[in-house]
Amino acid sequence: MDNIVYYALSALAVLIILPIHECAHAYAAYKLGDRTAKDMGRLTLNPLRHFDPIGALCMVFLHFGWAKPVPINPRNFKNPKRGFAITALAGPVSNLLMAFFSAFIYLLLFAIFRRTIFPAEFTVILAENTLLFFYIFHIINLSLALFNLIPVPPLDGSRILAVILPPKTYFKIMKYEHKIYLGLIIWLIGGSFISNFLLSMPLIAASPVLSAIASCLSLSNVLGMLTSIISKAFMGFWQLIPFLKA
Repeated sequence: MDNIVYYALSALAVLIILPIHECAHAYAAYKLGDRTAKDMGRLTLNPLRHFDPIGALCMVFLHFGWAKPVPINPRNFKNPKRGFAITALAGPVSNLLMAFFSAFIYLLLFAIFRRTIFPAEFTVILAENTLLFFYIFHIINLSLALFNLIPVPPLDGSRILAVILPPKTYFKIMKYEHKIYLGLIIWLIGGSFISNFLLSMPLIAASPVLSAIASCLSLSNVLGMLTSIISKAFMGFWQLIPFLKA
């Protein structure tokens, strides 16, 4: 039952997070002079306009995933490279902002609920699930921001590469977009199985160096560690407010 509630709350969080992420891309492009995404119906918070089925499932079950890339035409920007970079960063920045403020809401509710006497078991469960939702919402936002900054297509980081790399090099990489996309999925899902298998070996598990290397074979482990570090930083910032201290 707990797993069902957890994944149901994760799905609800994804329904909110992914449309905002993609709409942020579309809005940034629109404000910079490119109407491509708007004309294709992507300047919307309607989840159905943005979801990639595999990416959405990865978000629910692994907390790392993606949506359909927002179409952008850099030629419509006054400064194509700068405009392309800003629109690429708009999505991850929206996630970091949501993660930052959801950390505040989570800590605020936790502080209030800790001082509250609930009249019935139902209200206790409701309070616990509300806290769990905001924590999941916080973590998924951080995970999505970090995951999308990986510089491989179709993620936002690949668009930032277009600003850094020479055009010929960038387009050579993009010719293999579908193969890179498949490799990313294999690494995301298969890497965890390989890592867990290696860590189950006593010789590797007993060695700090070998166990660290085995853990890094899993993309979800690496991103999970980075997510945890940033989450602690955000929580620590808000806990400077005395009322929100644990």
